[in-house]
Amino acid sequence: MLSCPSTPASIFPNLRKLRWRADGTQCAAQFLRVALVPTLLDLDINISSPSSICFLSVLSSLGTLCPHLLIIHMRSPSATNDLLHKISPFIVQSISQLHHLKTLLVWDLGNQGNEQLMQLRALRKLGLYLKSSSAWERRSHLRFPGFHDLYSLVIRSKRIEIRFLTNHASTSPSTMLSHFFTILGETCDHDNLESFAVPNSPGKIHTKPDVFTPMHSCYNLTQLLINSSWNISMADEELCQLVRSWPKLQVLEISRFVTIDDTTIPTFHGLIGLLQLCPALTSLTLVVDTTTLDSIDLSSPGGGACSRNLKELVLSNSPIDSPLHVALILSGLFPYLKQVDLDCWDSAPATLPRQSQTVKKQWEEVNLALFSFSVVKERRVEVS
Repeated sequence: MLSCPSTPASIFPNLRKLRWRADGTQCAAQFLRVALVPTLLDLDINISSPSSICFLSVLSSLGTLCPHLLIIHMRSPSATNDLLHKISPFIVQSISQLHHLKTLLVWDLGNQGNEQLMQLRALRKLGLYLKSSSAWERRSHLRFPGFHDLYSLVIRSKRIEIRFLTNHASTSPSTMLSHFFTILGETCDHDNLESFAVPNSPGKIHTKPDVFTPMHSCYNLTQLLINSSWNISMADEELCQLVRSWPKLQVLEISRFVTIDDTTIPTFHGLIGLLQLCPALTSLTLVVDTTTLDSIDLSSPGGGACSRNLKELVLSNSPIDSPLHVALILSGLFPYLKQVDLDCWDSAPATLPRQSQTVKKQWEEVNLALFSFSVVKERRVEVS
């Protein structure tokens, strides 16, 4: 029909909804051009690689061909980042003309695209498919706040990394964090999110673990990385409450160094509870009060609970009195752990008190004891 000169300009004059799963070749573009009619209200389209110039030209005409569109779901699951950057200007050009658009699901269109989206006053629901090298990584020059008319935002991403700039914030960091995590809990895809990271922020941020409560619904979380610029005060019960909703957690890093005098830290009891709740842990960074050994049985510290998967343990400036007792407990909790990672001390903040060097030497003694225990275990295996 398309090859026939007498084919009418529109084969589907009354089409309301189109679900497109063809490739981006020129032949497909010719058919798509015929299917994009003024009556179209709902467009669900997958853009495959490669996409021809003809196909992109049709996409850029979407705003004039289908001016009454209300819903657009636009995906490109197999496209590379280079292809997305190539396609995005054509998408932005067409979407900016859709003044009736209410729902849009699309990949990150970058700053220029987001500026255009902010102008769509009819837009009520926005879904973003973010990839690891998203355009959001570049510093944004957008005027905030934006998207005044949105009532729903969904971020589909397996990994989210957030950097807080608190130097010029008009509100306190703790208040800002509380607001942010509340919004994040409402907007992120709870089923999809697997990793959440907060790198170092300028200046110390003091907070409590309940700031993460909105993220408890992200039950597939496998990594939580909160770096050393955060001081998170938490007792044993609070640590367990923090991780209770994340049974798949594999990597947990909370405050690589803390100010002991004004920060509540968990004890070995909290650590044992953590191991019971998160049996898949392979890497743990946590400051623990190892001086509190009440009710801890050195011969069976976890009462049967232990982690055979843990490969990396960072306890940084955790307070310590008896390196031998601590080594016995760690050996019982982590049977295959050969040492506590002390490389973190190379990047220790200069603000740590002088006695921290003494603490580091005591942790070196712990590692010597752990090494001795591992040698004994190996000999026992050989004998048996």
